[in-house]
Amino acid sequence: MEKIEGGITAAQGFKAAGVHSGVKYRSLDLGVVTSDVPAKSFIGYTSNKVKAAPVQVMMETNPRELQAFVINSGNANALTGKRGIEDVYNMRAHAASALGIDDEELVGVISTGLIGRFLNMPKILYGIDRASKELAYGFEADNDFAEAIMTTDTRKKEVAYRVKLGDGSLITIAGVAKGSGMISPHMKVLHATTLSFISTDAVLSDDFNDKWQQTLDETFNMISVDGDQSTNDMSVLMANGLAGGDTADDDPNFMKALKNVMQDLAYMVVEDGEGVTKVIEVEVRGAPSKEGAASAVKSIIRSPLVKTAIFGSDPNYGRIMMALGNSDCDFKIDDVKLTIVGSGIEVPILECGTPVFEDQRSVDIVRMAMEGDTVKIVVILGDGEHTATGWGCDLSYDYVKINAEYTT
Repeated sequence: MEKIEGGITAAQGFKAAGVHSGVKYRSLDLGVVTSDVPAKSFIGYTSNKVKAAPVQVMMETNPRELQAFVINSGNANALTGKRGIEDVYNMRAHAASALGIDDEELVGVISTGLIGRFLNMPKILYGIDRASKELAYGFEADNDFAEAIMTTDTRKKEVAYRVKLGDGSLITIAGVAKGSGMISPHMKVLHATTLSFISTDAVLSDDFNDKWQQTLDETFNMISVDGDQSTNDMSVLMANGLAGGDTADDDPNFMKALKNVMQDLAYMVVEDGEGVTKVIEVEVRGAPSKEGAASAVKSIIRSPLVKTAIFGSDPNYGRIMMALGNSDCDFKIDDVKLTIVGSGIEVPILECGTPVFEDQRSVDIVRMAMEGDTVKIVVILGDGEHTATGWGCDLSYDYVKINAEYTT
């Protein structure tokens, strides 16, 4: 397995473009990605009960194949009623025509940006026309597409891996994501704002949905910036099979590479969280169930009190235990071991539910461990067989400022 340079077009047969349509004042704000042939599609959607218009349309049509995807930023097309739905169908039909795709259901649509604003359709349609003429592959196309889907992101998020499968075929999995705030995904297949688009030239069967859900559950669904799930979350895998070879569903090398792509992108989203100064990694071991381990991790990384403590390097481990206790995971407090790792220091905090340190010197050491760019919280619950890992970030003054002024 090799990590290679490139983004969404690194896999065979994929092209992309990012253009300025005018929805944003100056930035690129509309992206299109296409496959030379219809690609099998596997999609995870937000489970928020308030769903944006494009999410509603995509879930209603539930495409099993896609040949193109259109993404606009600067406007979420959420809480826009009947007109928002009509605009999605208009975008899809217009893109199919501009791209020469006979079946408009082979075109996916998603939006990201401000909620409660109608799309400026003349600008959107102009952007689709322009992007359809600028489709290309390579670093420039990758970068333009990655920039076009950004909102409050401060950096582009793209990654690609090349891997040799068991049958000898060489395949590529590539991806791009956006996300900085309103991030606590709980995406369900057939049911991200976090958006991610994964392209691969591997051959996949129609029965890959369960493994796609498993990959989402272990990557994007294990991150949180602010604990708020977006109305527009979506994660899309497009597999066009142009690399040939056998079906890759059960190939461990393919699954490992896919998880690497998704995990790298998920980490980039957390690392670029709004106002972030530190990344928080939480590892829970010894849980009695897989679901319990995941619940414990999510409860800790979503806790505003844990996040603010990490921001201030405040060794208030009671907040971590409070968050753990609010999870759905079963444990006995007398079995819990808690450790903080950071700045090259590993500091035991609790052993069998009892504090390891009491004097001021010990408190200062914990604070030192919390002052690095990454703070890892390790919780051992007992002798259970299940583990889970998730990633979050601190909650800073800048996060409040960014979101207090988001609309203006």
